[in-house]
Parts: sequence; structure tokens; C-alpha cells
Amino acid sequence: MIIDVNMHHLPEDLFDNEKVLRGFLSTAPRGYGEIAYMGMTESGKRQIIVEKPKGHQNLNYVEGDYSLEMKLKAMDENGVDMAIMRVPVWQEWLDLETCKIVNDNAADICRRSNGRIFATACVPPWGDKESIYELERCVKELGMVGVQLACHYGQLYLDDEAFEPYLKVINDMNIPVVVHHTPGPVHWQSLYEYTNVRRELGRITDQATAVARELFSGMFDKFPNLKFIHTMFGGNWFANYNLLIPKMGKKQEAMQRLSISDRERILGYLKNNLYFDTTHPASWGKEQVECAIKVCGADHILFSTSFPVFYNWMSEGVEFMKTLDITEEERELVMSGNAIRLFNLKV
Repeated sequence: MIIDVNMHHLPEDLFDNEKVLRGFLSTAPRGYGEIAYMGMTESGKRQIIVEKPKGHQNLNYVEGDYSLEMKLKAMDENGVDMAIMRVPVWQEWLDLETCKIVNDNAADICRRSNGRIFATACVPPWGDKESIYELERCVKELGMVGVQLACHYGQLYLDDEAFEPYLKVINDMNIPVVVHHTPGPVHWQSLYEYTNVRRELGRITDQATAVARELFSGMFDKFPNLKFIHTMFGGNWFANYNLLIPKMGKKQEAMQRLSISDRERILGYLKNNLYFDTTHPASWGKEQVECAIKVCGADHILFSTSFPVFYNWMSEGVEFMKTLDITEEERELVMSGNAIRLFNLKV
């Protein structure tokens, strides 16, 4: 079985419903440099474009890419059995009323998919009463299997105390969280000039920063039930795993410049609270993905494609995973087993 845990979702009438379109375009914070507007592709399709800074595109949402029909067609063509939807990036900005529209359409897509597509709840993260009601509605009434967060909101990463009321509710409900990257890290100014640096390294840097802050903040002591699933291998976290959690050396150092006393506690968080998705795995390379699985553990990696950003990310991703030199048990965990367990899927 193959389960894609990162299939993008936008309301199917986004480009035709003035209220929905306004809900998206008006919430991107222009005052903080997020410039959102309608444009056209070269083929004549409408698209929503987000720039930051002006003249440097970070996001492109093209009409027609997000329908149920497009999702199921791609899944059928590439052998993907099930998928879990999330909003790509915009959950950082959406207001509650627009979130309700997003959630209702997601639930409708799930119903029409005949059990092949599931959704995560999109809710503002500030812990106010009305937002909590919406989260509960999504899970208890709409049947959503988790909740989605951006890895930071404005200048605040998820370890900030502002999110504690919301995280406490999620912790008490014991539901998994997909933590999606944003277009760039909080401090993005050195990463924007070059397209691939902006669109890839910017997102990787953002996720790595988020994961590191979560690990060293102690937030998982307060909320031990949290299960965070970060995109893009948590920003190359497999490469940082040992670097940021050093061991005690054999010889006493004249000065201990790095903290080593928290090693076991941090390793406990990595075991119990943090998971990573592959977000278009073929782009990373065979050796890198095999390394991630070896370092982080096959039970902590989930297959994901970011469809429909590129169709080939799904088609090549499925075939690529078959080429990895891992055991069949490890492959089953990555391709479906971990998703079934973490999202409590009835399959």
C-alpha cells in the first residue's frame, strides 16, 4: 500500500468564488512583505502568485490543479492508494472564517473520494475559543485525521509561548500534527535572490530551524503527546542529528563549548515526538534518502510528494522509493505503515 501524506488542498472553487478568493488574497500580510495577487500562466490559466520580496515569486497556485478529479487521476496513474491533504503554506495566514470554508471543502473531497483521501484540520493557532471549536468540529464531525500547522507564524516559531494554549488542546486530543514549511525562514534576506535557493534551501532552512527550536525548548516536556511530522526531512535533519547532539568525549576539555547534558532528553523527543516526511524524495537522491532512513529510523519517515506542485514529484517519487536499498519491512513502514499508525487510519 502507498499513502502520500502531503497532498495539497485548496478549495475547489477558489478561483471562482469571490468570498473564498478574497479570504486568501487579503490574509497574506502585505505589510510584512507578502505580496499576493492574481496572474496568468503562459498557457492562459489563472494563478495566485505570492512574492517576497517584490519581484521574487515564492508560491504559484494554478487553477484546476486542486480538484478531486485531478487528485484521483494522479493517484490512479501512479499507484497511490490513499492520500492525506493539507493546505500548502497559506495556513500561516488564513483567518478563522476562511479556514472553515477550507475545512468544509476538504471534508467534501474526502467524502467523494470513497475512502481514499483524508484531511487535516486548518485552524488559526492562537487557542481562542472559536478556533478550538473549529478544531473539535473538524475532528469529531468532519472526520479529519490530524491538524496542520505552519512551522512559524510571522516571526514566531512553534516553541513560542503564544502557541501553548492551542498546543495543549492538541496534546490533550492526542492527534498528529503535520508541520508544513513556509516560503522562507524568519530571516530570509540572504536566501531570496536565486530561484532554487529561495524555493528549496529557504524552506529547508525554515524546517531545520523549527525542528531545532522545538527540540531544545523543552516544549515536549509540557506536551508529551504531541506528534509533529515535519516536511522535507525536517530540513535535512538526518545530517544534523549527531552534530547538534554531541557525545561526551574521552578527554576532559578545557572548556565545554557545547551543551551535552541534554543528550538523552533530546534523543527521547526524537524518538517520541518528531517525525519527518520525504516531500518529493526523488529530488533528494538515493544515498541521501537511505541515509535519512538509517539515521532517523524507518519508523519515523513518511512518504510524501507535495502533489500537485510538480506531477513528476509523485510519479518519480513512487518509482524512486522502489530503488532504495532498504528492507521490505522498512519500505512498508515508510510507504504506509507509519501513516496508518500515526493518523489512526481505518484501512
